[in-house]
Formats: sequence, structure tokens, C-alpha cells
Amino acid sequence: MLSRLRSSPLLRVGLALVALGFLAYGLSRNWNDTVAALGSLSWWTVAGSVAAVLVGLGFMLLAWRAVLAGFGSPLPLRVAAKILFLGQLGKYVPGSVWAFAAMMELARDHGSPPRRTFGATVVGLVTSLGCALALAAVTLPLTSQDVARQTWYLMALIPFIAIGLHPRVLTFGLNLVLRIARREPLDRVSGSAMLAAAGWTMAGWLFYGVHIWLLLSDMRPGGGPSLFAVAAGAYALAWVTGLLTVIVPAGIGVREGAMVLVLAPFLDAPHALVIAVVSRLAFTLADVAWAGLGFVLARGQAPEESRAAAYAAQ
Repeated sequence: MLSRLRSSPLLRVGLALVALGFLAYGLSRNWNDTVAALGSLSWWTVAGSVAAVLVGLGFMLLAWRAVLAGFGSPLPLRVAAKILFLGQLGKYVPGSVWAFAAMMELARDHGSPPRRTFGATVVGLVTSLGCALALAAVTLPLTSQDVARQTWYLMALIPFIAIGLHPRVLTFGLNLVLRIARREPLDRVSGSAMLAAAGWTMAGWLFYGVHIWLLLSDMRPGGGPSLFAVAAGAYALAWVTGLLTVIVPAGIGVREGAMVLVLAPFLDAPHALVIAVVSRLAFTLADVAWAGLGFVLARGQAPEESRAAAYAAQ
């Protein structure tokens, strides 16, 4: 599959169109709910929520770029944005392989070997999972003791993720997978790159919390900043639940159900569902916006320039 992607620009365009088709289908399937949700919120709240998601995704870009540079493939920011966000459109296609395949091929064009792109993407995902679980562990007891008790098994993953993110353990695990796949091993990622990635990722998660907090404040006036912990914990748990439900593209449906569950002590189900639907819409719009921005910004960056920068750093 990867060799066909590499040799056929037409196939790449086709896969991008398929991803956009699934994305549009996901929106159209919930169109009535989306329209109703938007009608119950002020326009500035929705705009602010989308803006917070855009900023959060920007921090996630910095985290992924830091890890990729730690593996030995530094990329210009605009090129990294193109690779990450165009590739991430593949998550809307059923099956977990499409986003990985697209990102590896796009990065290959700019001098990053597929094994490094794969490693950086896996590390970024696990780092995000660890930060989300940590955030949920801190905030869930403030939302509902029942929810905290029901999700204890997710919190139990935190120490294992922390151990797994140690550079030595992480590199060993990734190289084991690469050895099974008969690929060249990775150099050990630097500790400074991992610390930078964790910092950028947690900053991104705080902005994800802001996007729910704005919506929740519109539904529950007077809550003020105290609702931020509720919002951050609700989205963190919802995202983790959707991520672990790997058979559903981008966690569609699962994430919304988990968010309604966590918000139940503060909102009735219809209002909580409104927040969940608008949150999904905000992320979809932000994904498309970042993909478009990455494509436009990287048009002036020739692949040869990126390759030269990457190889000079090795």
C-alpha cells in the first residue's frame, strides 16, 4: 500500500477525497442536531470554542514536531503543519492505518524516513493519552464521584504510560515493532524532546478544556472559572474513551456519549448533547482549517529544501 501511495499522486488525491467524503458524511448525518445545537448558543461562544480548538491543535503540532526533531528529522513549522494536518484527515476514514500512511508518505517527501514519522506519531499519541488521563484524574473528582469510580481503570493506566514514555523504554518498544516489521531501528529520542512534547501537549489540553468551558458557561450562566475543571475533565475523558474505541473513525458517537455522562451532574442530557455535538463540529472545522493552512503555507517550501535541512541535522 505504501509503495502505491509513493508512486501514484492520483491515489494520494483519491485518498484525500475519500477522507473528506467521510468527514462530510459524519457532519451530514448529525446535521439536524448540529443546527439545533448552534441555535441554542451565542455566535461568539461558538466562535471562541472553535478558536480555542485551533490554538490547542497548534500546540499539538509543536509537540509532534519536537518529537520528530528528537528522532533526528527537524522540519520547518509550515511543512510539519502540512504533514500532520493533511495526514490527520485520514482519521475520518474507517481503519486506523490511513492517517499513519498519509503522514509517512508526506513526510518522506520532505526527508523524514517513515520509521521516524511513525515513531513520532505514536509517541505523540501516547503522550496525549497520558496528559489527558492526568488531566481527567485531577478534575474528575470535582465533577462526580460516581464517574471517577466508574473510570478508575483509565486512571490506572497513568503510571504505565509514564514508564512507557521514558526515552529508553520508548525507543526499545518502537524498535521492537520495527524489528518485527523488518525496518531499520530508531535512534533514542532525547529527553529534552520528550519534555518539550509533554509541555506542549498539556498546553494543548488546557485549550481543549477552554473550548468546552465556553460552551458550558453559555448553558450554565454564573458558573465562572470553577466550571473549567468540569469542562477539562469532561473532554479529556470523552477523548480517551473515543480513542480507545478503535473501530469507530475518530471516536464518532463514543466521545459524545462519554461527555454526556460526565456532564450529567451539571446539565440535563439534551443540553449536554448540544455541547458534545458543537464540540465535534468545532474539531471538524479546526481539522479542515489547519489542513488548508498547512497546505497553503507549505506551497513555498520545496521538498528538496526540507530534505537538506533534515539531512544536515543528522
